Amino acid sequence: NHVDILRNIAEYHHEAMNGTGYPYGIQGEAIPIEARIIAVADIFDALTSQRPYKEAWTNEESFTMLQELSGLKLDEDCVKALIRNRYEVEKIQKRIKEEPFG
Repeated sequence: NHVDILRNIAEYHHEAMNGTGYPYGIQGEAIPIEARIIAVADIFDALTSQRPYKEAWTNEESFTMLQELSGLKLDEDCVKALIRNRYEVEKIQKRIKEEPFG
């Protein structure tokens, strides 16, 4: 059910593979896969986006950080999947920059 998937994403995407996340401190496979996927995407977006308090990181810098967090905070397979699809990611980023929102 789509509502359950969305609830899982909202509720669990700040959990960590090693149990140090929140709100419940659950770990590993107990974290729903959809939340593990979004956790990787959320951190990648935060790293590659410019914010008032920081410059945007390059994709390569961001991939390196994700690899460092892999297995500890982030699902190793989800990180590998994102990096393996780096060219698709770059195409999406390019399209977003070229198409203004609104």
